[in-house]
Amino acid sequence: MNTNKLLSSLCYFSIFFAPFLFPIIVYFISDEREVKQHAKKSLLSHIIPIVTIIVPFFMILFAGMSGAPEAFAFGVVIFGFILIGIVNLVAFIYNIVQGIKILKTV
Repeated sequence: MNTNKLLSSLCYFSIFFAPFLFPIIVYFISDEREVKQHAKKSLLSHIIPIVTIIVPFFMILFAGMSGAPEAFAFGVVIFGFILIGIVNLVAFIYNIVQGIKILKTV
């Protein structure tokens, strides 16, 4: 197996063990353009869940400041958490699929 493909794949699989650290290390250590490109993509796909976790705090703040009825504000927050869960699940599955896809290419 090609070392470059293994490193590229591990960047995506690092969602399990070192989501930010491993792609950054691979990006700075590797000399191959393709490996660096996969490291950047995987790092971006690891950052998306963190950004979406910050969003509920702003939703709660906005719902509290808008003066909306509590039932509406509660509905907005619950809908936001469901949407964030779906986005995080899609990002997680995307990383696994990309890692497998890189390993399967010959």
